[in-house]
Amino acid sequence: MPFVLPSKVTQENAVKLEQEGLSNEPILQTIDCSMLKDFDSTVLTVLLAWQKKLLLKDQKITIVNAPEKLKVLAGVYGVLPLLGWA
Repeated sequence: MPFVLPSKVTQENAVKLEQEGLSNEPILQTIDCSMLKDFDSTVLTVLLAWQKKLLLKDQKITIVNAPEKLKVLAGVYGVLPLLGWA
């Protein structure tokens, strides 16, 4: 069962979302972005925080159904490899 991102991830809900993900760590290894429609670079901060947490346990996140805009944004910020996309 993956962790499903909501349709909107911005500064308004990023901290709450990050905490929600960390409290659901067992399902955090797969992140489903199929509902994600409205987002800014804040979503990268959340994803990277989760990735960092899992890397400490020799695990990693796998992001599925990512919108192309998210991948472009990750490329602009130079974090594609950190999210497993390069």
